[in-house]
Amino acid sequence: MRAGESSGTRGPVVAVTGAASGIGALLTERLAASDEIAQVVAIDERRGECASAHWHILDVRDPAIADKLRGADVVVHLALDLDLETDSAARTAYNVRGTQTVLTAAAAAGVHRVVLCTSAMVYGALPDNELPLSEDAELRATAEATGVGDLLEIERLARRAPRAHPGLNVTVVRPSVLVGGTDTALTRYFESPRLLVVAGSRPAWQFCHVEDLCGALEYAVLEKVDGELAVGCDGWLEQEEVEELSGIRRMELPSAVALGAAARLHRIGLTPSPAGDLAYTMYPWVVSGSRLHEAGWRPRWTNEEVLAELLEEVAGRHTVAGRRLGRKDATAAGAAGATVALLGAAAVVRRARKARRRI
Repeated sequence: MRAGESSGTRGPVVAVTGAASGIGALLTERLAASDEIAQVVAIDERRGECASAHWHILDVRDPAIADKLRGADVVVHLALDLDLETDSAARTAYNVRGTQTVLTAAAAAGVHRVVLCTSAMVYGALPDNELPLSEDAELRATAEATGVGDLLEIERLARRAPRAHPGLNVTVVRPSVLVGGTDTALTRYFESPRLLVVAGSRPAWQFCHVEDLCGALEYAVLEKVDGELAVGCDGWLEQEEVEELSGIRRMELPSAVALGAAARLHRIGLTPSPAGDLAYTMYPWVVSGSRLHEAGWRPRWTNEEVLAELLEEVAGRHTVAGRRLGRKDATAAGAAGATVALLGAAAVVRRARKARRRI
């Protein structure tokens, strides 16, 4: 059965890429259970668990995807690789090429709306950011943090697509720190024995539960809201509130030490997170979500509730400077000792390089 050949149920036919796992799987199940959706076409490199969706197994970079999208009214593109361990060049090739292909294929197939999901990280984490940022705020992020360069390129593709393909509407959804089965540099921050705080910084924490993100994506699918949308819990938590709620004490370091060590550790391959990830724990990038609110959407989760779920998810994990330690590592040295060891390793590398330059 092809897209559009479902029963006479009223509502759009929606195609979801990346439908077999993560947010894609959650959204596919949600849409398939909705009386407002006629049919869900699920696209991924393997079949997922949603039995009521119509599955197509292929890579989103395959131009043949255009044929699979015929009859769909809306495409939600969630096939992105933001894994910390993925080679950055391979990750970019997949994310950017995949988005280009989906946008072109959707236009060719007569789809009238594509919904993309990036991150509020594209606004950048900067000391002069307003609290909160409006959706129209300038995208001031750089490509220095994990995956953010890919997301910025996806944002550029989203803005160009309606001009290149008249009649194609593109909606972009930007969640804040995403929690709920996710693994990012920002969720790993809470796996550390101490919360690293850079002296003189002004952190502000805003979370987004994956269930709320799926709700926002459904709003976009049903055309209750469009354009550039930011989504997250209402308000934010100051660093002191996070420390009190989590029970994790801080480790405060001067900016030069923290950023320098992070850069060296990443450069020599000891940690997966580049120094740019630290900025998002230093400065605010809280969003208002005003467009979704005006359309009637409200988050079901509070920042306090999402933080509690995150802490439950990461319990028993040990991460230092973005590097997840195995049980033996944590037991042998202790997580705090591992922090010192990693920082010490960076110092040793620095001294060795200075010594070589003197020879």
